[in-house]
Amino acid sequence: MGAKKYVVELSEEDRNTLEWFISTGERKSEDNTRARILLKADDGLTDSEISEHVGCHPKTVANTREAYCDRGLAAIHRRKPDREYDVKMDGHAEAHLIRLACSEPPEGHARWTLHLLADELVTLDEIDFESISHETVRQRLKKHPETASL
Repeated sequence: MGAKKYVVELSEEDRNTLEWFISTGERKSEDNTRARILLKADDGLTDSEISEHVGCHPKTVANTREAYCDRGLAAIHRRKPDREYDVKMDGHAEAHLIRLACSEPPEGHARWTLHLLADELVTLDEIDFESISHETVRQRLKKHPETASL
């Protein structure tokens, strides 16, 4: 079998940080598992040996090694800290959402639901949305106490 593409070589400082991380505080078990994987990988164990010691799938070991090579110690946390999202709803669209949420619900409905609001926003000519999720609607309405009765 060829050489591993992602080799974990911890500095003394990184090793001490990981050992401290595992031994202190309440942490997510997944984060502790990834920290233990990095320590075992630095000791030179194979992916299958590490997976047996740590109690995870060998693919988890490979993914953690790759993440460490890409992001350093931030790899012990699942999410990438530098994720960016495009803001879909600007202030203009938000104003339309609030106006709509405060208006009378469509015929046949006692009140607006998040799904109804999302569907109605897509149909408005003033706003150019191909789609919008009810979760985006919920998050935006949550910021406005005047819509709390919805």
